[in-house]
Amino acid sequence: MKILKWGFIGCGEVTETKSGPAFSEVEGSLVEAVMSRSEDKARGYAERHRIAKWYTDAQELIDDPDVNAIYIATPPSSHATFAIMAMRAGKPVYVEKPLAANYEDCARVNRVSAQTGVPCFVAYYRRYLPYFQKVKSLIDDKVIGEVINVQVRFAVPPRDLDYGQGDHLPWRLQPDIAGGGYFYDLAPHQLDMLQHFFGVITEANGICANRGGLYKAEDSVSACFRFESGLPGSGSWCFVAHESAKEDRIEVIGNRGQVSFSVFNYDPIVLHTSAGMESITVPNPPYVQYPLIKNVIEHLQGVGVCTCTSVSATPVNWVMDQILGKF
Repeated sequence: MKILKWGFIGCGEVTETKSGPAFSEVEGSLVEAVMSRSEDKARGYAERHRIAKWYTDAQELIDDPDVNAIYIATPPSSHATFAIMAMRAGKPVYVEKPLAANYEDCARVNRVSAQTGVPCFVAYYRRYLPYFQKVKSLIDDKVIGEVINVQVRFAVPPRDLDYGQGDHLPWRLQPDIAGGGYFYDLAPHQLDMLQHFFGVITEANGICANRGGLYKAEDSVSACFRFESGLPGSGSWCFVAHESAKEDRIEVIGNRGQVSFSVFNYDPIVLHTSAGMESITVPNPPYVQYPLIKNVIEHLQGVGVCTCTSVSATPVNWVMDQILGKF
């Protein structure tokens, strides 16, 4: 069995709670080294998680002969650069979502992956969670009949950090780093899941606004889109809502019923049919990225196939860039 020895570029919160521990939970996989521009952060993470090596330079980590796979957990603006560096070094990559801060950078990653033959995977881990697989089975089994419409609704109040200024704002609110505001950070999971269910979105447009005035990035987005099958959908996102408006909900409307679910809160799935209303609770694993990471590792070991590739992830960026009017 091929042993995967991972090098982490970036060791922020996501690696602590969602992904990092999963790399060592899978047979034939371990974390060999971590990198952060902050020496204290890199050293502290390595010591805390008993990782042998730490770096402050990404190229040095990539060049480490003991590292044979790379996990990129930095803000989106650097994803493409680090992914391309790793692939040109012959080392497969697992990248946090979204794949990049814009569609053009996604295309660059795909070109290099094709040229080098080195795979690049993206952390759209919700595809692999039991919660969303249950939703997909309800749709695929036509429990609600033929799907005729899809609606996304998401609203949250501002966070305390959103009241900062300039460089004190979270990186997720700096479009040159994140690709946009919170929409570019959170909507990818929703849009990827919908495309996983219904196929690629081929038409999309939107109206964006800044209604709260807390920062320069958009804080309210309304969009409509159409899947390759002709299925229409719509979405609304507001990141400066009143507490009373909080919502995390996707509704899939069929001609014989409806299923609704959340993307971030994992609220019980609600199924409405002529038989009545049913609430379905589906637990997820402790480390939510574990199922996808396991599949990636099995792919790299030659005992499985992972379809959560950079190519499959790229349509999400295309849709978001269309909605935000980037083209």
